[in-house]
Amino acid sequence: MKGKGSYIGELEELILLVVGILGDDAYAVGVLKEIRDQTGREVNISGIHAVLARLEEKGWLNSSMGGASKVRGGRRKRFYTLTSAGREMLDQVRSMRENLYAQLPQGASYSFST
Repeated sequence: MKGKGSYIGELEELILLVVGILGDDAYAVGVLKEIRDQTGREVNISGIHAVLARLEEKGWLNSSMGGASKVRGGRRKRFYTLTSAGREMLDQVRSMRENLYAQLPQGASYSFST
């Protein structure tokens, strides 16, 4: 995971996961709805578009244009798919997180300050 452009933020990770989950139906509004439904997190559509573009630039997603529809006023949707590099990144992040969690002491008492 080291190297320029190879770090991943939380929202990037969520979007990669959701694109992988949605498969052939992954487009910006669908990703937004899935993130909201799965996490309760509110994200604006422009933020989703920006992250999708960034993930495609990094090679972790591919996109293609779907056909125009009357429902969308003749506009086309851009659909996204997870690349093998994107899946590899998700696997690396998961492995790193699992490794860190495994190092947490069992049964330890934690204090939280406000």
